[in-house]
Amino acid sequence: MSRRTRNARKRASVDQMTPIQIGDKERRLTLQDGKAWAAAFGTGNHAGKSVTMQTAMQLSTVWACVRLTAQAVSCLPLSMYEKRGENDRVKIEIDDDVAEVICDSPNEDQTPLEFWETKVAWLMTQGNAYSEKVSTGRRLSALQPIPSTHCWPVRDADGELTYRISDRGKTETLPRDKVFHLKGFGFGGDLGLSPIQFGSQTFGSAIAIDETAGKLFGTGLQASGVLSSDKTLTEPQRLQLQQIMEKFVGSSNAGKLMVLEAGLKYDRLALSPMDAQMLETHRFSIEQQCRWFGMPPIIIGHAAQGQTMWGSGVEQILLAWLTLGIDPICDRIEARIKKQLIRPTGNRRRYAEFNREALMQMDSKAKGAFLSTMTQNGLMTRNEGRAKLNLSRMDGADDLTAQTNLAPLARLGAASDNNAARAAMRTWLGIPNEERSTHDDS
Repeated sequence: MSRRTRNARKRASVDQMTPIQIGDKERRLTLQDGKAWAAAFGTGNHAGKSVTMQTAMQLSTVWACVRLTAQAVSCLPLSMYEKRGENDRVKIEIDDDVAEVICDSPNEDQTPLEFWETKVAWLMTQGNAYSEKVSTGRRLSALQPIPSTHCWPVRDADGELTYRISDRGKTETLPRDKVFHLKGFGFGGDLGLSPIQFGSQTFGSAIAIDETAGKLFGTGLQASGVLSSDKTLTEPQRLQLQQIMEKFVGSSNAGKLMVLEAGLKYDRLALSPMDAQMLETHRFSIEQQCRWFGMPPIIIGHAAQGQTMWGSGVEQILLAWLTLGIDPICDRIEARIKKQLIRPTGNRRRYAEFNREALMQMDSKAKGAFLSTMTQNGLMTRNEGRAKLNLSRMDGADDLTAQTNLAPLARLGAASDNNAARAAMRTWLGIPNEERSTHDDS
């Protein structure tokens, strides 16, 4: 195939892209038209169930995945730093409007933990989280959360990005510099992709399984029972029998003693293989839902077949979740803070960072080993280690220290010779030698 033919086919494929109408102008669909792409994928499912954020959150697996992830991220301390010379940095605590908003008081109603928990929850369910930037003059004063179901980005004919907000039947448009937008995983457009929308098949099936299981257990697992008689019942007898049976149907009536008259016999059928398989399918559905949120099932209390809830294997799974699940979300938030909140102020040396070490707070053994390694290898002073334990500072604990039990063979004894020379000089000068030890006397 010649190059001219390949280029012609490529132009033809591009020309087949569906143009979109914006006002009086028409232009081609691009990655920035996030809502158009989302509509193209659709949210239908073969189970025939309506999959929305409300219906999906009624699934215990979805609730646990969203709640645990949002809580894990929001509990991490967030701080503002400024880079200094020689790869040094200083923590910014006062006299900075951005640091005060994101670290101390995001708005009048929420604490920082509640605010970031809200943002991560929207990010996990809708793939996007929005907040309106409230300013006093040129100073950022608050971030007001906007429901992700009521806000979406829009590009005009010139490609300018704005945000449309639906509020009680009215539509308001905000410019891009007034909206703080966190985007989830996506293909580079204006919208992050919603796990609930793209996982509608999985969640629709899970909703159908839950409904079926509820109906099965609601009848006390006795839905398939048979009443038999060698006589033909009259219509009044059938109505009377139906009224009697209503008192024994349902899980709340399980175990009651039934009295049968006129030669009636009750034959109870066992749980059908189809119902038993449905219960096993429900177990597999939990693992399917966890995949959409990048959540190991063991984290939400679901052990896979043959897996225990304890041991070093579970510890490694937890570390994998922190590395592949929590850390990318923190990185995504930090990058957006720098781009949309810090960079407009003109100070490009500052950045926000979550303290990942806070995840070790509940593991005293791991935290003790970490602090011991850092202080004994000259990477952290004793006072810096005490600060991480919320202990007060101590005099003389601001120096970096390191173990000296390992030294080259050529320098063995050098330290003791220096001490001896120092002691001799102090004695010759008449200065008391307080550092003389019992080993020197020997």
